[in-house]
Formats: sequence, structure tokens, C-alpha cells
Amino acid sequence: MAKYKHNINGVEIDFTPEEEAIKDAEAKAWNDAKADRKLAEIKQIRLQKLIESDYLANSDVIMPDNIKTWRQSLRNLPQDNSTEEEYDLLLVRDEETGELTNAIWSKP
Repeated sequence: MAKYKHNINGVEIDFTPEEEAIKDAEAKAWNDAKADRKLAEIKQIRLQKLIESDYLANSDVIMPDNIKTWRQSLRNLPQDNSTEEEYDLLLVRDEETGELTNAIWSKP
């Protein structure tokens, strides 16, 4: 009995063993890349936070030390957090607002 079926005009047809092997390999590749996708999301959020605070890095603005420290913490995220569990903690969102809850994302 096949694990997967094609639905063609309402008729279910079993995948061939070759099709099942391809489908299983695709599913494994997707699951294996989960941590990479989370890291990419973290890097995108980090980039946005840095862009939002770039105006503080202008030559005619004196950047407060707490902002310098926060921006450096954002830049250090990839090397300071290297496991999927750490990525999950960085990506926790408030159920009501959808806002990220980890303190690293909040500008001091």
C-alpha cells in the first residue's frame, strides 16, 4: 500500500515506489533545513532592526552606549545562538499581538 496518492479528477492513484522515494527525499530535505530557515528569519529581523536604528550611526549623531551595545548584540546573534532551540527562543511571538517577545528585539 502506497503512502502517497495522486488525485486525478477525483480518482486516487498510488504513487510508484520511485515517486514515493522522491517525495520522502524532498520531505527529509525540507525537515533537515528547518534550522537554516529559522536562522534566515532571525537574520532578516536583525537586519530590519539595524536598518531602523541606522540613523543613530550618522556622523552628526552621538550614539548612546546602550544603543551601541544593543546593535552589537544584534550583529552577534548568529554566533551567539547556534542551535535550533536557541532560534526558537528568539522567534517566540506574543499570541495576541504577534510581536517578538525576546528582549534582544527591543530597542533600549
